[in-house]
Amino acid sequence: MLYYLFKYLNELNVPGAGMFAYISFRSALSVITSLAISLLIGKRLIEYLQYKQIGEVVRDLGLEGQYQKKGTPSMGGLIILASIIIPTLLFARLDNIYVILMLLTTIWLGFIGFLDDYIKIFKKNKEGLAARFKIIGQIILGFTVGLTLFLCDDVIIIERVKVSDLSSREKIELIDTSVSYLNQGEIPMERKSTKTTIPFIKNNEFNYAWLVAFIPEKYRSIATWLVFVVIVVFIVTSVSNGANLTDGLDGLTTGTSAIIGTALGILAYVSSNIIYAEYLNIMYIPKSEELVIFASAFIGATIGFLWYNSYPAQVFMGDTGSLALGGIIAVFAIIIRKELLIPILCGIFLVENLSVVLQVSWFKRTKRKYGEGRRIFLMAPLHHHYQKKGYTEPKIVIRFWIVAIILAVISIVTLKIR
Repeated sequence: MLYYLFKYLNELNVPGAGMFAYISFRSALSVITSLAISLLIGKRLIEYLQYKQIGEVVRDLGLEGQYQKKGTPSMGGLIILASIIIPTLLFARLDNIYVILMLLTTIWLGFIGFLDDYIKIFKKNKEGLAARFKIIGQIILGFTVGLTLFLCDDVIIIERVKVSDLSSREKIELIDTSVSYLNQGEIPMERKSTKTTIPFIKNNEFNYAWLVAFIPEKYRSIATWLVFVVIVVFIVTSVSNGANLTDGLDGLTTGTSAIIGTALGILAYVSSNIIYAEYLNIMYIPKSEELVIFASAFIGATIGFLWYNSYPAQVFMGDTGSLALGGIIAVFAIIIRKELLIPILCGIFLVENLSVVLQVSWFKRTKRKYGEGRRIFLMAPLHHHYQKKGYTEPKIVIRFWIVAIILAVISIVTLKIR
């Protein structure tokens, strides 16, 4: 909202108003504001939650120190949501389709997580919102994001296209706009594309159209987008649930999300800057620069929340925060065409998710075969396995953060490894 105010003031030649035109300036304001909101609102909300006795319901998992967490205020994800949404509304352009999608993701998954926490705490139902309703909510969001990226005309990338591959219509359009291309091997073109970034491959490009190459050409475009939408649904659901499963130790999901958010912010900045995109030979995504402001708010919100969520935690984010954080990371990566980097970038979430899948699958299989279920890990998700081995909670969390930093650096470096 302030962007439009200062744009108007700049037209009136008010000194300093032009600063709001710069992404770097608005991003700095965004991260500072989100930090301030999380730190100031956090304390008051924690006191309110304690007053209302909105505390964590602890299940007996046989873990050392778990009952010390009983009664710790939950639903602290509200702090994160407010610290992301308010700076974004203040400093980002609200007519930008990417910002709209990120706000929708934050509010929608935050609402689903809030319902889950509300049922657990106020209805005294430890199971919370039924898993099928969570999945349905995530699927609805995935379809909405995928279809929006397909249908919205503002969603394009600039790619270099061989002159020989241009259609007759495109050549005519270039002539009409007095663009000389006859002596050029390649030219930049605005296109609705299904290309994305894939690590360790020449040019780091993968086209979803390759998955449906066997389909007749006249149906191939719509088939490609259908495949894309299905993949978006899968990614949103997987990463959101992965973040939720990771949220089992003080500061683990919060710190990991801050690290991932920082890497995504860097990737969004270089992808939205035509100079850096050209230098790195990566996709240039017009209008995605506003995502840097959202990423700044995300980073500030998670770091600010970590002030209260670090060991020993004064507040837990609950599903209100964890579902939203995972969904935000997934949709952000999809928008900047870095979703195939998620297995590396979100390696902590992936391993935590896989540990649960492997544990449950192996237990069921061995129970059918031997009449008694066997385990791969002492306990799943993986962080509980290390707790059972005797590692202290802070040591596990810090080591997971170190791994997350290494994975974030690798994800950024892959832009030049091809």
